Amino acid sequence: MGYLGAQFRMIAADHSLARNGRRASASISLTNVEKVYGGPSGDLHAIAPLSIELAAGESVSIVGPSGCGKSTLMRLIAGLDAPTRGEIRVGHQVVARPVPDIGIVFQRDLLLDWRKVLGNVLLPAEIKGLAGLEPRARELLQEFDVAAFADSYPWQLSGGMRQRVAIARALLTRPALLFLDEPFSALDALTRDQMNVLLQKVQTSEGVTTLLITHSIMEAIFCADRVLVMSGRPGTIMDDIRVPFERPRRLAVRETAEFTAIGRRIREHFEKAGVLVG
Repeated sequence: MGYLGAQFRMIAADHSLARNGRRASASISLTNVEKVYGGPSGDLHAIAPLSIELAAGESVSIVGPSGCGKSTLMRLIAGLDAPTRGEIRVGHQVVARPVPDIGIVFQRDLLLDWRKVLGNVLLPAEIKGLAGLEPRARELLQEFDVAAFADSYPWQLSGGMRQRVAIARALLTRPALLFLDEPFSALDALTRDQMNVLLQKVQTSEGVTTLLITHSIMEAIFCADRVLVMSGRPGTIMDDIRVPFERPRRLAVRETAEFTAIGRRIREHFEKAGVLVG
């Protein structure tokens, strides 16, 4: 089952679902976190020592070149891997195992093609032994504009619709954390824009602490309250940029001088690092 199995094991480990209203979001704290992988040809220094703080309910994106450690950093925070050195906390708890109160969306939607859309969204509740979440599931499908496909199979949906369903599934149990690892990279440009608008609306309505991994500078800015800019390997934080635009956001904000200036600031980091040329 791979990543999907890991996510469901995390879901099954938590039995504190808030049945009414929002569940409280969680803060994230990394102190001198470093990751080194050992191998037959020597050690691979994936992440240099770094320290960051994410406030509860904050939406943060991480942008950086391929292989810089973005996904590794997300896995460390989620407890799917252990840091070589340093400490990670979610809320007041030190992360020493998979974090239970989390929803994760990957580049591949990982829907089960033999289960209908509604059944896919409800799967975490079934694994966890929770009843009464079908209204919540249908509400999410309505919010994500896929309610008409509740009785369809995933193989009958477009890529964008499948990712909408995957996000609905991740949010079903009102997690404190929502992690998204390149969730829209396989989509066409127009669908990706639609998903960016949807994501930042969801972040606002759900109040969940969100971490978005992306290669897109424009997406990183549009969907986040903060953008963390990572260097090449070993990955470290080159810049921490506050995004000043109020929510909900329209795509037109990307045409403003302030948005353009933030994009230029990020590109300049990559140009100085030799990642971008020209």
